[in-house]
Amino acid sequence: MYKFAKKWCFLLSFHYFCGHKYENSMIDTAIFQDKTAVFYTLGCKLNFAETSSIGQLLRQAGVRTARRGEQADLCVINTCSVTEVADKKCRQAIHRLVAQHPGAFVVVTGCYAQLKPETVAAIPGVDVVLGAEQKGDLLHYLGNLQKRTAGGEAFTSKLKDIRSFAPSCSRGDRTRFFLKVQDGCDYYCTYCTIPLARGRSRNGSVASLVEQARWAAAEGGKEIVITGVNIGDFGKSTGEQFIDLCRALDEVEGIERYRISSIEPNLLSDDLIRFVAQSRRFMPHFHIPLQSGCNEVLRLMHRRYDTNLFAHRISEIRRLMPDAFIGVDVIVGTRGETDDYFEQTYRFLQQMEVTQLHVFSYSERPGTQALKIDYVVPPQLKHERSQRLLQLSEEKTHAFYARHIGATLPVLLERSKPGQPMHGFTPNYIRVEVPRNDALDNQVVSLRLGPFNTDSTALLGEECF
Repeated sequence: MYKFAKKWCFLLSFHYFCGHKYENSMIDTAIFQDKTAVFYTLGCKLNFAETSSIGQLLRQAGVRTARRGEQADLCVINTCSVTEVADKKCRQAIHRLVAQHPGAFVVVTGCYAQLKPETVAAIPGVDVVLGAEQKGDLLHYLGNLQKRTAGGEAFTSKLKDIRSFAPSCSRGDRTRFFLKVQDGCDYYCTYCTIPLARGRSRNGSVASLVEQARWAAAEGGKEIVITGVNIGDFGKSTGEQFIDLCRALDEVEGIERYRISSIEPNLLSDDLIRFVAQSRRFMPHFHIPLQSGCNEVLRLMHRRYDTNLFAHRISEIRRLMPDAFIGVDVIVGTRGETDDYFEQTYRFLQQMEVTQLHVFSYSERPGTQALKIDYVVPPQLKHERSQRLLQLSEEKTHAFYARHIGATLPVLLERSKPGQPMHGFTPNYIRVEVPRNDALDNQVVSLRLGPFNTDSTALLGEECF
């Protein structure tokens, strides 16, 4: 995969995942031999994909993942900053890992690191802070893994200089891979700091991403989750379109399932819905951010659609794929969300044929335009609104599952821990539980769906012979 220049050196890339090479930079990997590392990730699936790929890079350089309870030589913490709570969790995680691995070289990256590099660098025990443009080149900042005596050092780029796209096709487990196809966002919604943390929208080429999907298939992957910050905006770097990518991935032999992660309603075109409906490999599973069911709040958020467009998308999915799983993101308690505006959201979601709600409480983020909006929702009221929507979500998900009891569907099963039942998912993302059988790991098995399991988190499955 890599061209060796001498005994302990090899060529690396900013586009380092899945065999891409960097032609100008050599790393002395002798210092990494027999070193151990631990990884901790907060936030979205994209972060988990990037952490997995960083781990792959370090393993190729000779670093071994530390075993449970083992003291590590290197700690890599990939952070999130979507809410104030996320920032707090990041700080807590850093303090915890520094305490658990005294003497380890500590690297912090991710959105919180990009947005608050000086704050993170000042945390005792942190050695290096890497921004969005630097994290793909992590090996170049590790030195000889000797801790810095004068405190942490931050390496970040200004927003306008965040331009590189680091591809990532990473293994979530033996069954599922995460394919990063896009990064950054040009939308600048008033409540969101993601564009400030990840830069402008950019992407890999269709050809390069198809190559990575083929690599995942060769590694035994059966399912790929397509990830990014705003994946429907795919093509800003290459002049291609997201549907072009989907059509090309659909032709990759060996991958049995694709799932599209969160995609904006205005970018989920009718053509894309029709494509998924007729595709054998793209699953009837959608995750669509609504954020509010009130047009006035959507306007305050600077969202690029209204409730009529969102309703049309749901209607089109249901017309072509009546049993599709539809997850919806909702933010409660945003600035300007009056009682009446929230009730509009609740009533709108009540009537929508969606499967599950992912409910988030609005959090004030420094530097966002939302801070200029009048009317701040009290914390207790945010909590009450969240609980109402979570209850609505539970009712919708339970009804969706119950409707499929008695059906026979293919389930991709995943390895379980000793003594625990196995779980897997149907094409439309119903979680199914069966007794452990290692021979079924990473296998698609036809199962008859029975009643709910003991904690109502899955349907019990019975193998059909």
